[in-house]
Amino acid sequence: MTATGLRRFREPPRTDRSAGSPTTPTTPTSTTLCELCATPAGEEHGHLVNVESRALLCACRACYLLFTRDTDGRARYRAVPRRYLHAPRFLLSAADWDEMQIPVRTAFFFHNSAMDRTVAFYPSPAGATESLLPLETWRRVLANNPEMADVRPDAEALLVDRRPDGGFACHLVPIDTCYALVGLVRMHWKGFDGGEAAREAIDGFFADLRGRGRTVPPLRGGEGGG
Repeated sequence: MTATGLRRFREPPRTDRSAGSPTTPTTPTSTTLCELCATPAGEEHGHLVNVESRALLCACRACYLLFTRDTDGRARYRAVPRRYLHAPRFLLSAADWDEMQIPVRTAFFFHNSAMDRTVAFYPSPAGATESLLPLETWRRVLANNPEMADVRPDAEALLVDRRPDGGFACHLVPIDTCYALVGLVRMHWKGFDGGEAAREAIDGFFADLRGRGRTVPPLRGGEGGG
């Protein structure tokens, strides 16, 4: 994720302030503009992801729909879907988590088309921090959780959260949701361990995801790690 893409979760949206004049004071309005055609995008607008830079762009409905179908896989932009799934018991061992070099409770994983591989990031006070993901470990994790393996490249991610009991939950979410979490962490993090305000904000974020997402039943048989 570039600084441009992450900034939209920390700063006010681009605005159209052309109405009014110095001699006719008006109340400024905050209208998010489509970053492709510059028309008002609307309050509940969608996002596009730039496949090469991973930057997110606000899009009006018409521009958003242009990129909902990527038939040849070579489009520069992809529409970010609004799909939310939840696997409350994601089969992932503590050893796998350590092997993936995730030093915090949560991380997100997505397929980067430009690199043609899955990449891993975790939220930190410095922003989205990349972890060097051992691909063989990640393939093993997905094989143990096939119900969560159908993730759309670049536009969706698996957001994994370590529960207080040591197990793991997983959310399939739009990629912009992951960067919203990154912005939340940057906003609330204090000191070495984040502080109580950061923990409460992160807990509230995942509580909202659990309420929004459809629970996916496991496809594997038996019990495993996590």
